[in-house]
Amino acid sequence: MNPRFFATRSTALALGLFLSACASHPPPPEWLLTARSASEQHARLYLEGRDKLAQSALQKAREAVSRTGDAKAMAYVELHACSVKTASLYAFGCPDFAPLAQDAGAAENAYAAYLRAEVADSELSLLPPPQQMAWKNPPQLGEISEPLSRLLAAAVLLQAGRLPPAGMQVAIDTARAQGWRRPLANWLRLEEERLRRQGEVAAAAAIARQLERVLQYPE
Repeated sequence: MNPRFFATRSTALALGLFLSACASHPPPPEWLLTARSASEQHARLYLEGRDKLAQSALQKAREAVSRTGDAKAMAYVELHACSVKTASLYAFGCPDFAPLAQDAGAAENAYAAYLRAEVADSELSLLPPPQQMAWKNPPQLGEISEPLSRLLAAAVLLQAGRLPPAGMQVAIDTARAQGWRRPLANWLRLEEERLRRQGEVAAAAAIARQLERVLQYPE
């Protein structure tokens, strides 16, 4: 089981590789299928801003992995949930991972540190390749092909004070293209504030109108 899988499909940041690791011993256990499906559902619902349904899906994933008592499996679920929150600029770090940290692996702890924008140079090789690339060379952020990985990298770089000038627009365009209401709204708010600080009143007003349209039909 290797958290490098966190860098692949946007809604399979947490349990995909764990599932792949079991694929050579079919069929996968029911708890694993349940946890993966629920974790994917949580990501989609959370990014869309559908909080009650998202929380229900996350609880289902947590209950499924808790049957095993496996700290790594449980860590995947928590780190996955923290990834979508981080990408949405809703919260940084992963407090729900903390009780599992001692028994989770080095890669899981490195990823948790990354979500806090506190990853050490010695831990970079443990991160998913797209996150490694963006951390080492922020201007390459837009080259990350997978949308959630790109948005997550932008959020971490922002927290670290290393987001390149074009990075804000990359994040906005990514969230807009996917229809992810929650991160789009938060990134737009940040961009509006930036433009107003710079005295670009007309541009800030245009962003404010866009934000109003995004929030027009809340879930």
